[in-house]
Parts: sequence; structure tokens; C-alpha cells
Amino acid sequence: MSFKGAVNRATGSRTVEVIARSGYPVNGVLHLLIAYIIVRIAFGFRGEADQTGALATLADQRGGESSLWIVAAGLLALAMWRLAETVIGLHPGEHSHAHLRESPLVNRLKAFGLALLYLGLSFTAAQFALGVGRQGSERAVGLSARLMRTEGGNLVLVVVGAVIAAIGAYLVYKGAMKKFLRDLTVRGGLLITVLGMCGHIGEGIVLFAAGASVIGAPFLRDPSKAAGLDAAVKTVGHTQFGRTLLLFAAVGFAAYGLYSFALTRYSRM
Repeated sequence: MSFKGAVNRATGSRTVEVIARSGYPVNGVLHLLIAYIIVRIAFGFRGEADQTGALATLADQRGGESSLWIVAAGLLALAMWRLAETVIGLHPGEHSHAHLRESPLVNRLKAFGLALLYLGLSFTAAQFALGVGRQGSERAVGLSARLMRTEGGNLVLVVVGAVIAAIGAYLVYKGAMKKFLRDLTVRGGLLITVLGMCGHIGEGIVLFAAGASVIGAPFLRDPSKAAGLDAAVKTVGHTQFGRTLLLFAAVGFAAYGLYSFALTRYSRM
């Protein structure tokens, strides 16, 4: 059997699909925690408004270590499914012979990008579970400071920022045009549609701001601006209508979190 055939056979397993779906509620919980952190920042409390901040919050709770291992396992399962989609195309569970299809390269690249994201988060969750995790902004600022010492490093930051901004813009487009409904096995309904629109648009706007902040970091010679999502949230918080804008951002992340729970059952696999 070919490698593609083996991957296709694995994705055809109901058990494998159920395990992969377990990553969606995990992702939902992380988004709800980020929303909670953003609300706290809006009212003057400290916190880190990104995925590592959410993991750190989870680690501080009773039973945090066990919860973090569950998060790591769920995200790893989802990452493995995305890697399978990288090999044989999107939604392989819908086709008994998915490995024989001609799948557009852009779809497989998108799946690969999501796989890397979920793998990174899974690894970070495992680090927190082992007690060796570090806040994301701390790592990002240190890395950015080193990159800014060279012309090539500055270019890398600009490219990374542009990619993040592009992802944010795509999420806004996907939410505004309701393209996310194509990812569902049902027609959506009012509740899922509203959650999907608010979630994609809200998170997309914040990611676009995060990308713009990373792009600006080399020009401002300020590594703290390259801390990604957390830096964008705190920059917005310091504007004239910062609290209101942050509360809107929190609503967006919370909506995406709830939408992720819907994906647990209704996502096309």
C-alpha cells in the first residue's frame, strides 16, 4: 500500500475521526480563556492575551497539570488530521478514495499551516504541564531583539508580520462572507452563523493588528511590538477607546470559542 493509501485508510477510521474532533473543544476552551484574559486587561489587570497566556491560566488552576496534558493530546490529534489533509487534501473522511483525488496545492498548504500551529500549541501545553513553559511574549521579545541586530532578521520580522496580517485579513473575509459555512456538515442556523461571523471577524481584526505590530517593530526598533497577539491587545488597550475595543475583541474570541464547540460535531472531516 502506498503512503497516501495508508493515510487515507487511517482517516477513514471512525475512531481516528472522533479522536481528531477532540481537538475542537480544546481549541474552544483556549479561545474562551483568551477572551477572559482580554476582559481582565480591559479593566486594568495584568495578563498575557495569547495562547500561552491561556495555557498559563489553565496551569494555575486546580488539576491544571492534567488539564494541560488533555489540551496537548487534543491539539496533537487535530494536528495529525491536518497533516493527513496536507498529504491527501481537505476533508478526507468524506471520500473513501481521497488519496486518488487531485487536491489544490493552496488547500494542502493551508492544512499544513494549521498543522504547524496545532503542533506548536501542543508542544507548548506539554511544556507547561512539565513546569518548563514560558510566556509567549517573553520568548517573542527575546527572539525579536536578536533578529533586529541584522538586516536579514529585520526582513524576517516583516515577512512574519505580513503573514500574520494576511491570516487576519482572510479570517475577516471568511467571516464577513460566511465562507466558514462550507466547513460544516449542516446549513448552520442562526446561532452557529452569528458565532462564526463574530468569531472570525473579531479574531481576524486582532490578528491583523498583531501582524501590523510585528511589521512595525523593526522600524520602531522596539522588540516588544513583535510580541504578536499580546502586544496588539495591549496597544489597543492604550488607545482612547481602548476598553471598549478590547471588550469587542473579547466577544470575538469568545464567539470563536463557542463556534469551536459546534465544530466538534458539525465540522467536515
